[in-house]
Amino acid sequence: MAGLLLGDASHHGTQQGGSQRYSQEKPEDGSRWYFSRKEIEENSPSKNDGIDLKKETYLRKSYCTFLQDLGMRLKVPQVTIATAIIFCHRFFLRQSHGKNDRRTIATVCMFLAGKVEETPRPLKDVILVSYEIIHKKDPAAVQRIKQKEVYEQQKELILLGERVVLATLGFDLNVHHPYKPLVEAIKKFKVAQNALAQVAWNFVNDGLRTSLCLQFKPHHIAAGAIFLAAKFLKVKLPSDGEKVWWQEFDVTPRQLEGWCPFFPVIMI
Repeated sequence: MAGLLLGDASHHGTQQGGSQRYSQEKPEDGSRWYFSRKEIEENSPSKNDGIDLKKETYLRKSYCTFLQDLGMRLKVPQVTIATAIIFCHRFFLRQSHGKNDRRTIATVCMFLAGKVEETPRPLKDVILVSYEIIHKKDPAAVQRIKQKEVYEQQKELILLGERVVLATLGFDLNVHHPYKPLVEAIKKFKVAQNALAQVAWNFVNDGLRTSLCLQFKPHHIAAGAIFLAAKFLKVKLPSDGEKVWWQEFDVTPRQLEGWCPFFPVIMI
């Protein structure tokens, strides 16, 4: 893992010249973590360090790919991977890529997510697998990380990183995902349940690689994913009776249409 870590944790959530909405003084209902795309882009701490939007988008996708690989190798559920990704997104909402190594922070976030989602993996396993992924082009890395001095150095880095991540997130580790409302809603449909669920699930997973979870609440992302999956599959969703499907998510068709551009192109 790179030695570069850490911006000053004492300054988390206080970006100079940034939006006051980045402050941690928000209600305890999770609303502190939702912003418009414009707010996210204009108040980016990384932007203040000279990292442009294109580069930051690349860095975001990079740590998401890293976490997906790390999670699969550690054999944790997709929900744990998703939680780690959201922790990372929230961290870099308040801290700069210019001062924090993304893969070190991502490793910390996976370790934390495992504990939060009750799928913990030993710190040693997380460090070894992470190190091997980061240095996958170096055949000697597998043996090097097993050396006590090297391992202890990485352990110290991750434990320091854990304190910084926790401080930056304001010790708020409460995360909800679109998966449950998505599956529960589709179970009520009588059309193409399996195909619809799979495509909608893919939309949700692909959306994790973007700032979507910082813009919309989980049940809204679930509704948007179902809506787009139905369009993709040319499936007509139930709209008869006293309650049409989208009302369960407290959204309108106009909102759903408006959210379409925010979702990434689906990867089947």
